[in-house]
Amino acid sequence: MSPRRSRRRKLPVEPVEVNIESLSHEGRGVTRIDGKVAFVEGALAGETVRARYIQKRGQFDVLATEEVLVASKDRVTSDCVVSGVCGGCSLQHLDPGQQLLMKQSMLLEHLQHSAGLNTDAFELMPMLTADTSHYRRKARLAVRYVQKKGGALVGFREKHSSFITVMDDCKVLVAEVASLIPTLKELISNLSSAADIPQIEVAAGEIEAAASAPLQVALVFRHLTPLEPADLDALLAFAAQHQLHCYLQPAGPDSVHRVYPQQGQDRLEYFLPAFDLRLQFHPMDFTQVNGPINRQIVSRVIDLMAVQPGQKVLDLFCGLGNFTLPLARQGCQVTGVEGSDAMVKRGYENGALNGLSNMAFYCADLSKPFVDEAWAQSQYHKLLLDPPRSGALEVVQQIQKLAPEQIVYVSCNPATLARDSAELLAQGYRLKSAGVMDMFPHTNHVESMAVFDRQAS
Repeated sequence: MSPRRSRRRKLPVEPVEVNIESLSHEGRGVTRIDGKVAFVEGALAGETVRARYIQKRGQFDVLATEEVLVASKDRVTSDCVVSGVCGGCSLQHLDPGQQLLMKQSMLLEHLQHSAGLNTDAFELMPMLTADTSHYRRKARLAVRYVQKKGGALVGFREKHSSFITVMDDCKVLVAEVASLIPTLKELISNLSSAADIPQIEVAAGEIEAAASAPLQVALVFRHLTPLEPADLDALLAFAAQHQLHCYLQPAGPDSVHRVYPQQGQDRLEYFLPAFDLRLQFHPMDFTQVNGPINRQIVSRVIDLMAVQPGQKVLDLFCGLGNFTLPLARQGCQVTGVEGSDAMVKRGYENGALNGLSNMAFYCADLSKPFVDEAWAQSQYHKLLLDPPRSGALEVVQQIQKLAPEQIVYVSCNPATLARDSAELLAQGYRLKSAGVMDMFPHTNHVESMAVFDRQAS
């Protein structure tokens, strides 16, 4: 790389006054400065703001709002004192209802652009919402010991920075976790190995089915060097005092092990009371971050699929059985497929826990051809897809092998959902309905759902 290319572009020092034309898919204000596209963080459509440059790129620039001169009617005052700095959220300044409308517009735009689908071609599902504060049950908190800051910092990283936000509270983490931040900072500051703890993985599970019940918190401490006995004793005492599950991670994910409590199974759990189910999980397992919204999504999926006893249903990317078990509760025969042996094991554990035997779990890499897999030798009445952000293109390209009458697709990325929708249309399916769910309030992440029917040939 030449010296010229390696140098960072020099940023203008003086802030600029700009008028915001629209919102980008990331929830940033869009404007033009001397004809060049600029994205302005913390700005809303229709506003006039004073902003400073934080990045200059060849195609576009990025700025951050310093002062709102003319405010949008959709702007709200956040009760989070670090919302302008912390990278954990990006939309605290936008009314929650408008956040969801923005995400719905994003989904519709992707469907129109990638699949040629206008809103008159399918039914728009009602948006699913819940409390937008203290909803987040899983997170990775960064940790750094900073002497000049008075000790350890614990929290999310700042926007566009490796620095950790100086914070004592969080408005999106569940209250049981948010309230621990000050005491975690004090705990780590007093450890001899404080400089060798870079992160804490957080997971929270339910103690009982009632929505208002307190949560059980598990903390996984990553440590780069062996802990001194006194430090381990301090962590154990902290866990006992706050009734936490405490885990250590001295190396990779496989090294995670629980040190408190020492008895009992190392599992958290959550409930799906509409289906009389409880599902157990390890704190490092993937589970949905928003429990109330997950309950609503599961109920919607079950209603939409309307499975009958005796039908065969395929649940791809099934995880630990979040949809598999509720489907099995309807009396159909369900096959769940997941890329992780650990999740397959967890699916069977949860089936046994709930007295369900009308299901089978398989481990398979769904990014590869599956025609020779044992589970793919059956014909299925209905198919559920819940893939990662990369989507399920490889699956839908092989959909004729499975030939389901109906497909319900749950997505955390509207771009890949729209891409895969175009492929399903080409394979002879029709988009019946689509909509969004507020899984990630105050962020630009979009959870959506689409239902496809096979058209008669």
